[in-house]
Amino acid sequence: MFRILVVEDDRSISRLLELELTHAGYNVKIAKDGDEALKFYENFKPDIILLDIMLPIRDGFEVAEAIRDYDNDIGIIMITARGELESKVKGLKNADDYVVKPFEIEEILARIEALLKRMGKTKELIKVGDIEIYPQNMEVLVNKKNVHLSLTEFNILKLLALNKNIVVSKEKILEEIWGYYDEENNNLVEVYINYLRKKLKNSAQNIETVRGVGYVIREKKSKT
Repeated sequence: MFRILVVEDDRSISRLLELELTHAGYNVKIAKDGDEALKFYENFKPDIILLDIMLPIRDGFEVAEAIRDYDNDIGIIMITARGELESKVKGLKNADDYVVKPFEIEEILARIEALLKRMGKTKELIKVGDIEIYPQNMEVLVNKKNVHLSLTEFNILKLLALNKNIVVSKEKILEEIWGYYDEENNNLVEVYINYLRKKLKNSAQNIETVRGVGYVIREKKSKT
């Protein structure tokens, strides 16, 4: 899940952005002034900053300049009520994009997606029913709630999800996850499948056992 820091002193705007960006699947943090923005930047480590220009204590230009002094990889989108060319040019010296208030939330979402692509970051998603898997961040959500998995558990779930509705043999799991097949280690697969089942207990999805073959994760069938 990509992290977005919203720096905006207008509570109604920051709250709207927080709700809409969270709904779109982003991890969002709000800062209300320039100093708080720099503090949250260090602790939150956002992928993108939505940065208002007119801020208390430090304005957006100062914040962007301070961040750019030691970080050229983070994405910065300046947000301001000023539409003048002079402000736009000044802001873009340390920013990747520029949005003028009032704006539509669809425009913000589109600019974030476009900037992530230019940064080489994609919001890859593997979805099986109410299970969402984000390979880039090794993140798993069940009904929009985070589920912590070990690396091995995550890789097994990803393998099953990529082959949803298809039975994956124990041999294939051993070869893909551990890099070798040994019949004596079949029980190792069973152990980790049980771990997964316990951690995904709140999910409507089931990892089914196909006796003598392997395992399959199926899409939940809608009720008729």
